[in-house]
Amino acid sequence: MTIKIRGIDFEENTNNSMGLEFVNLSHRFGYQSPNWPYFEDVKIERIHYMAKSGVLSQRITTSMHNTTHIDAPAHVVQGTPFIDEVPLPHFFGSGIVVSIPKKKWEQITYDDLEKAAGKIVRPRDVVIVNTGWHHQYEDSEDYFCKCPGFVPSAGKWFVEKKVKVVGHDTQANDHPLATAIGPHRNGPLHPHLAAEYKEWSGGRDWKDDFPEWEPVHRILFNNGIMGIENVGGDLDKVTGKRVTFAYFPWNWDRGDGCIVRLVAITDPSGNYRIEKGEKF
Repeated sequence: MTIKIRGIDFEENTNNSMGLEFVNLSHRFGYQSPNWPYFEDVKIERIHYMAKSGVLSQRITTSMHNTTHIDAPAHVVQGTPFIDEVPLPHFFGSGIVVSIPKKKWEQITYDDLEKAAGKIVRPRDVVIVNTGWHHQYEDSEDYFCKCPGFVPSAGKWFVEKKVKVVGHDTQANDHPLATAIGPHRNGPLHPHLAAEYKEWSGGRDWKDDFPEWEPVHRILFNNGIMGIENVGGDLDKVTGKRVTFAYFPWNWDRGDGCIVRLVAITDPSGNYRIEKGEKF
């Protein structure tokens, strides 16, 4: 039940005294981790290190929207809750991982979600969508600018089904061309994509196909649904399964979001029980 790591014994993710199986669904965070096109790079400094102080202490400068992270409603919608104001049940719960394979710039729609999960989704579920793009997660224009994404009809599906949290293995809760990557707000960050999109789409203008700025973010957040972006890790291992998810953020005052360690948990024997809180 143990694995030795740097000389120390630890219980294993899938073989431990609790009888639970833990599956990592997060990309790594750290030096030169892939970053959204207009964010400052992650900086990590060793303030103390072994040769100097006999301890290791590090200082990190980062956006909280790096790697696998959860957005608070306040990230996009003014006057809505910050991450520390969201109650804890919204960072834990049962849910499903559904496969909706998509290619470059394809849309994830209401019909896609209904076909993949309409008969199995439950109210208050966490729903994570596996498009296959977590395999392309790297510092590249393809991943951040040309991935598929949700369109407004998908946001309406999540609201209709009373979903608690949405997760996906792409760069944002919206299609990339409905963000500043495309012709919106501080964009376009990559103006050359306009011509590429016109050719790819058979002559359509990206402004016509994506007229609204981050509409899915706003649909979700105005309905109390948060979004986990850049889901990764061993996502394929739990795709097509119902599991329990945990993804707690920092208790960060007025936080706009937070990097999380998203984990899928299963109980193969069904014997594990959460404590009742009895006095001892």
